[in-house]
Amino acid sequence: MSKIPRNFKLLEELEKGEKGLGAESISYGLSSQDDITMTNWNGTILGPPHSTHENRIYSLTIVCDESYPDQPPKVQFISKINLPCVDSNGKVLVEEFDTLKNWRRSYTMETVLLELRKSMASPANKKLSQPAEGSTY
Repeated sequence: MSKIPRNFKLLEELEKGEKGLGAESISYGLSSQDDITMTNWNGTILGPPHSTHENRIYSLTIVCDESYPDQPPKVQFISKINLPCVDSNGKVLVEEFDTLKNWRRSYTMETVLLELRKSMASPANKKLSQPAEGSTY
């Protein structure tokens, strides 16, 4: 089976993100329309219901460097959040987050954002106390 080139995969993700064809609980797109290398992205996660994250909107940055999609993107929260897989600077820790740790080329930014949201809603994390709404790293 042939490998889809990085740019084709990112163009596909960009189109899906811009058209809102993915899950309604997340969104993502390029940080700058001038980014011809499609490296720097913004992501948003709506906090899952029935959790301390409910009615909150979390902003993230996603960096898809030259190694993407063979290697996972670098994901960092801008909005402060208390999750075991996020360090004190908002960086999502690869070794603490299964989706990044067990990265597959078929995964996408949508996969990462949905799995982070699922982590927020998990029984272990949904009641964790959170920083003040609107606070950032």
